[in-house]
Amino acid sequence: HVCVCVFFTHEESEGGMYVCMNTFLGFGREHVERHYRKTGQSVYMHLKRHVKEKATGAAGGAMPRRRNGKVFLDLELNRDFNGDDYEYEDEAKLVIFPDHYEIPLPNIEELPALVTIACDAVLNAGSAYKKQEADSWEEELQVSKHARSLRQHDSGVRIPPSGWKCAKCEMRENLWLNLMDGTVLCGKWFFDGSGGNGHALEHYRETNFPLAVKLDTITPDGADVYSFDEEEAVLDPYIAEHLSHFGIDMLKMHRTENGNHTDNHVQTRASEWEVIQESGLKLKAVYGSGFTGIRNLGNSCYLSTTMQVVFSIAEFQRAYVGNLQRIFDYSPLDPTQDFSTQMAKLGHGLLSGLYSKPPIKSELIEQVMKEEYKQQHKAISPRMFKALVSKGHPEFSSNRQQDVQEFFLHFINMVERNSTGSENPSDVFRFIIEERIQCCQSQKVRYSQRVDYLMQLPVPVEAATNREEMIAYEIKRKDAEENMRAPPEPVRAHVPFTACLQAFAEPENVPEFWSPALQAKSAGVKTSRFASFPDYMVLQLKKFTFGLDWVPKKLDVSVDVPDFLDLNRFRSIGLQAGEEELPDLMPPIVIPEDTRAPEIDESSVMQLAEMGFPLEACRKAVYYTGNMGAEMAFNWIIAHMEEPDFAEPLAIPAYMEPDLPSSSLATASPLDNQPPEESVAILTSMGFPRHHSIRALKAMNNNLERALDWIFTHPESEEESAGISDMIDSEPKDTSFSNTNTHSDSMLSPDQGLSSPRVRDGPGRYELFAFISHMGTSTMSGHYVCHIKKEGRWVIYNDHKVCLSERPPKDLGYMYFYRRLSSC
Repeated sequence: HVCVCVFFTHEESEGGMYVCMNTFLGFGREHVERHYRKTGQSVYMHLKRHVKEKATGAAGGAMPRRRNGKVFLDLELNRDFNGDDYEYEDEAKLVIFPDHYEIPLPNIEELPALVTIACDAVLNAGSAYKKQEADSWEEELQVSKHARSLRQHDSGVRIPPSGWKCAKCEMRENLWLNLMDGTVLCGKWFFDGSGGNGHALEHYRETNFPLAVKLDTITPDGADVYSFDEEEAVLDPYIAEHLSHFGIDMLKMHRTENGNHTDNHVQTRASEWEVIQESGLKLKAVYGSGFTGIRNLGNSCYLSTTMQVVFSIAEFQRAYVGNLQRIFDYSPLDPTQDFSTQMAKLGHGLLSGLYSKPPIKSELIEQVMKEEYKQQHKAISPRMFKALVSKGHPEFSSNRQQDVQEFFLHFINMVERNSTGSENPSDVFRFIIEERIQCCQSQKVRYSQRVDYLMQLPVPVEAATNREEMIAYEIKRKDAEENMRAPPEPVRAHVPFTACLQAFAEPENVPEFWSPALQAKSAGVKTSRFASFPDYMVLQLKKFTFGLDWVPKKLDVSVDVPDFLDLNRFRSIGLQAGEEELPDLMPPIVIPEDTRAPEIDESSVMQLAEMGFPLEACRKAVYYTGNMGAEMAFNWIIAHMEEPDFAEPLAIPAYMEPDLPSSSLATASPLDNQPPEESVAILTSMGFPRHHSIRALKAMNNNLERALDWIFTHPESEEESAGISDMIDSEPKDTSFSNTNTHSDSMLSPDQGLSSPRVRDGPGRYELFAFISHMGTSTMSGHYVCHIKKEGRWVIYNDHKVCLSERPPKDLGYMYFYRRLSSC
């Protein structure tokens, strides 16, 4: 049970929690009266939890569990599976409003049977969030029968930190360490399907040594262990001890870029973890308003850091926390699905100071613990907010790590959609980029504008000031890997911030540019400048790139990002004297030489025809739904049955006469960035509006099937149905990893862009007030923390820990947040 209103209330909170016996929503004491007045529901169950110290700790000092294919061990003593050190004793009673008449539970024999059943259901129900967590956990692995009695050989084997290979072949992947004799051998038999020659299994058959650990899965949280004898993945509660026998300290292990693991004193990523989290420094904890931490809900630090920064901005504080009472008074009956309510709840939790109180004085702790432990609120757990903002999103709704930049844009989308008719605090981020494209052959130009919410800066590693040192390190690293020696001290590239700005300002080639002046393909270059400067400039360093395996990987760079930023020299100046504009012409329609009709899935056609629909209508349905199956085609038929040409023969637009007029082409963008007209036609023929179809295709990189899914998960609002508003034009694209400077392909005319009241403008001089840093090798793994400057001091927010920063690592950040200088 979790409170759905402003306070992060639960059974352990002072005053407990009230559960409405009609809606089964939970409320704190401060808000149950509001719910009663709004709904008239008068019967509530009052739950109050008393906390007492647990008598014993976890057996063996570790509680192993398996999550998302990874074994995790809680290595701290006296902590149960949920990280709790205490047992609970619940108290429950029914409360009748408005007189607050109380009926103790479970003494409810005199109540009607339906009330008794409802009370039992509430008392026995598990938290919805616990159920969600349970669903995300994979099979419960069993502790191996060999773990406790495993006798390891004193062979003197020490496993190096890198350069592993199979002892019987040259395999360097899917390697397993036998926990008895330390032999490293390749596998082939495990569930992940990795390559190998099965030498680990052969070794077991020869020696009967039962347990092996997969080398590239060892982290401070645990490792994957397999039992040949038991023929399944197992748990080893003593894995840390067993690994230390071969010189592996798992508490110091971090994943490296090549998949191996190594000691944190010699590996680049470990150094990054230590510097960004300011490890080893005695950081002073801070408490009070604006210094509330957020508990990690399982790879949720990308959300936590974003919201900490967002609620340090006055406009967001005013829009949600400043209007808190009005938002609650007008919230719907189910506030769990209301964005404004959940934002107000989160903002109040972070800014009120109620959940950030200093600990009890040390001399009173023992006395308090003997009487009754009263838990201190050191952080909040915004599970309801996370569930709402991630609902329907394939990535953010998972428990996987995500890119904080993508989540930021997704969050801005949510704010945009839920700010109709009210103050839109995301206006402070919005700005206009002017793009100038020039035909290199004719020298003619075209100016256009688009809306954006953050500035992406390239990181030119080739401009590093320590290139010679980097080259020497790379030679030594490869030599150490080939000879199975420890790698040398890592070298991080030092890239000047001025080089990043220069890379942003330089012209870039336009691929497949069609010149209207030449009416042919030509070389074109594009430059980007600011047509407006926002109140808050969000800057992202493009540290991530794609590896050969298409996995996003991070550049290990240090950039001297300044405290003060002046972007005025990047202000756009528009069409200049002597410049000639490119004519407003579209590329000609290319008619294929092969004029045969396209292939159509005849099996789907026959399935529909057998239902009694006209054959030609069935062919049209299958074609216009992209051969995606009979079910999709059936939906098209239902939507178009009343049309006069429903049963007429299929006429393919691409095979019509070239001189036929096309109304759709007249509205296309003059730049060659529109989705294929054939794809747009397929979606519009299914009944979706043209502008909504174009948005879906752009968001999904013109993938028709994914665009269809996007449409179903992003229903069109009434405002969008009435016409394409400026909100549609300004909505950021947040659905895919991008290496370009474009987040929205929406094009605005110069007059429309600068005259819009939703685009603020002013001088381009800024001061840094926050930055988010990433630790790890890719957006798919690692951890985020943020530093925010408050009251002239830098503060580090690391999940639930909030401390004064001693050495803010501004050179290792990923996203930087600047506010406009008031003295401009």
